[in-house]
Amino acid sequence: MSPTITRIESTEFAYSIEDVGTDEAGFNLVYDPGETTERKLFALQIHTDEGITGEYVGGSSPGAAQINMFADYLVGKNPLDRERHWSEIKRALRKYDRMGMGPIDIALWDFAGKYYNAPIHELLGTYRERLPAYASTYQGDENGGLDSPEAFADFAEECRDRGFPGFKVHGWGGSDASRDVDREIETVHAIGERVGDDMDLMLDPACEYETWADALQVGKACDEQDFFWYEDPYRDGGISQHGHEKLNERLDTPILQTEHVRGLEPHTDFVANGATDFVRADPEYDAGITGCMKIASVAEGFGLDVEYHAPGPAQRHCFAATRNSNYYELALVHPDAKNSTPPVYEGGYSDYIDAVDDDGTVKVPDEPGLGVEYDWDYIQDNATGSIHVYE
Repeated sequence: MSPTITRIESTEFAYSIEDVGTDEAGFNLVYDPGETTERKLFALQIHTDEGITGEYVGGSSPGAAQINMFADYLVGKNPLDRERHWSEIKRALRKYDRMGMGPIDIALWDFAGKYYNAPIHELLGTYRERLPAYASTYQGDENGGLDSPEAFADFAEECRDRGFPGFKVHGWGGSDASRDVDREIETVHAIGERVGDDMDLMLDPACEYETWADALQVGKACDEQDFFWYEDPYRDGGISQHGHEKLNERLDTPILQTEHVRGLEPHTDFVANGATDFVRADPEYDAGITGCMKIASVAEGFGLDVEYHAPGPAQRHCFAATRNSNYYELALVHPDAKNSTPPVYEGGYSDYIDAVDDDGTVKVPDEPGLGVEYDWDYIQDNATGSIHVYE
């Protein structure tokens, strides 16, 4: 008898991050002493008649709303038929961005690993079990933290001394059309001159630059400091193939795009049209582990590398099973503020800044499924009251 999905539960919960607020536009998380930011996530459980539950904690409100559109379809189905479910749900969400697919697919992979008593990376095909990590910073602030080029360079030195082989800057945000591009350029030079001989350096403006010209100007500074990649620079939202192809033609620093396009085909088109050098994938954003591995194969077929966005157990398993990938993103880190990761893990799993060993690597979980244990008492104690049950 095949296993059957009997019930799906989605529980929204809240958690707090101390000494963290938002920038002037109210979107980017920044260091802000004395402030507390509350964030909300979703804890997903896929129950089966085997007594095995697929679990995942993450997601977003828009993604949870999409799960509400298709969860009933999964009840009564075989949880191991991931490829069939992936295809059906992809079509059902064709009018939307498909963000709801990721958490469900990850939870189905967690079930499969527990069912076969193997970690997910082993089911995918293990390539490595230690992952080199780069330190990926909070956005620049004006509050005494990462508030100057020198502060970023100091923190880069600290991360180098911790063992990180790579360092990525998220610069300053805001809605001012006359934003200080000069300070961004100064930061590129400051960290390049301080640690450029010791670390791979990346810059991710997170689509903050007002114009393509701004992006070009800062990109030339990255060229001068031999940056490893340059990511999502300007306010096209990270989705213009034409704009990034033209930017790529004028820079030596490799471009990393596709964090903000959803799914297999748009990623493929970005690569085929020369609009990116590195390919970005995220198991939450890009239709789960299933979607990520398809993107990784496309990148490999074009002779390129895929870099997984954000930290998390699903990302670790994808990276562990991918030859053509370089770094695990340990984010967001800061000299005075904790990573924004929710405190939901029991046992030894961590994505805080001290998670790397002396060689700058993190370990892939080796227990069945995702290989992490969630603190369900914490999740229930901090539930917002928004609980959806499908059966």
